[in-house]
Amino acid sequence: MTSELSSSLQARGRAGPVFAGDLSFEDIYYQFGGKEILSGVSLRVQAGRVACLLGPSGCGKTTLLRLAAGIIRPTTGRILLDGMEISGPARYLPPEQRNIGLVFQDFALFPHMTALENVAYGLYALDRREALRVAGHALDRVGLGHAKLRLPGSLSGGEQQRVALARAVVPRPQVILLDEPFSGLDQRLKDSVREETLTLLRETRATAVMVTHDPEEALAFADDIYVMQQGAIAQSGSPETVLHEPATAQVARFFRHYNSFPGVVRHGSVDTPLGPIAAGSQPHGTAVDVLVAPTGVGIRSAGTGIAATIVENRDIGRLRRIQARLHATGEPLLIISDHEGMGEVSLVLTGKDTHIFAT
Repeated sequence: MTSELSSSLQARGRAGPVFAGDLSFEDIYYQFGGKEILSGVSLRVQAGRVACLLGPSGCGKTTLLRLAAGIIRPTTGRILLDGMEISGPARYLPPEQRNIGLVFQDFALFPHMTALENVAYGLYALDRREALRVAGHALDRVGLGHAKLRLPGSLSGGEQQRVALARAVVPRPQVILLDEPFSGLDQRLKDSVREETLTLLRETRATAVMVTHDPEEALAFADDIYVMQQGAIAQSGSPETVLHEPATAQVARFFRHYNSFPGVVRHGSVDTPLGPIAAGSQPHGTAVDVLVAPTGVGIRSAGTGIAATIVENRDIGRLRRIQARLHATGEPLLIISDHEGMGEVSLVLTGKDTHIFAT
């Protein structure tokens, strides 16, 4: 980064733009200790997009991030940056030559260096004076101008996370990788730091890939979500697609709780305790699992639908979390609604967020 550009950015108080990279994984397999961790993963993160690798612990998402960073190498398959192979059978670039920034889960700050020195560490191409000046601007941008000379041990978790982010962004990488970057923060701090991080990534226009096990975080953060299960991509798409059009019951249940009813398709529908539900393309005689989201159940006056009793009703903000019990079967149901009452009611299907999967 030139002196003139640094001064211009400092005057604007904004992060400098980068030339975002297009990151592709082609048929990636990775084995460790005789166990297959990744099984034929292929995906492409388009330049300037924010993508989330989402899944439970052990699904392979962090391994994929480490492969992109160059910390480990794939057993087979290729990784490309802007169409150039950076890891594969024909070529392997070490991490320092990939123009990829990495924010670790534990931040990985040097404890003996100040916040300013930590951020300046990766600016090899600049003389020390200029590197410190650029690093100082980056810390100003993340709201830590007052803490430039403090050691990491004297900073809060949120402050350390912002130092780590500034260090990753300041060399202007084409791709920034974030490994569970908010997992160590409490919920109040997590929300504010997450918003700051997303704002900074949008300003730099860098391609970003974040690993998380938190579906709410992925929905709030990503342009594209890749849901991983057992070393493979179970589904990919926009946050709206993976939430409202899950490809499997496992994907659906990963995002939220569902009321579940087993059944069999008979003449195009499935009978459930809440009434018949259209089976879509499922063939006659297929055993299925009907998933009804808590938002998919409506509450009406007693005597106008399926009889139930509300046994618990809690305010959770804009809506209420309701526990009900069906009269006919005794089954418990979770409902999210604005209904404030208790006691006898009738339940109806709203037609929202109801899915049928063959078992």
